[in-house]
Amino acid sequence: MYQGSHSINMDAKGRMAIPAKYRDDLAADCAGRIVMTAHTQDRCVLLYPEPEWQNILPKIEALPTFNKAALRAQRMLIGYACALELDGNGRILVPPTLREYAGLEKKLMLVGLGKKFELWSEDAWFASVADLASDDELPDEMLSLSL
Repeated sequence: MYQGSHSINMDAKGRMAIPAKYRDDLAADCAGRIVMTAHTQDRCVLLYPEPEWQNILPKIEALPTFNKAALRAQRMLIGYACALELDGNGRILVPPTLREYAGLEKKLMLVGLGKKFELWSEDAWFASVADLASDDELPDEMLSLSL
């Protein structure tokens, strides 16, 4: 399970190092192979261990193509998907198309969300977190939680 948020840097070539905390887990879970794609609702990037991506890909492909929102989700998730492998130093090269999509520059935030990660520009991450405080409605599923 991936959790927590980590401030990381991307170099001028678009490479970023996965925090050491996750490298061993990723090596065990997927031999360092991940799939990176665009988030459909936020300007950030999703990172999936390859086996997790293989589990959800058929569900994405099964979405109804006559529904415009579903077709857009397919185009975003599958169209931007890029298979990557950690190099010997635990780095990955973020594809230019995804860097542009999410506005990724030097300062990034890698956020663990259970079975996947989100990769944000640091400024967009902090703006998104601040914006969450202004939401009034909680989904029904949240109302039954006791924290």
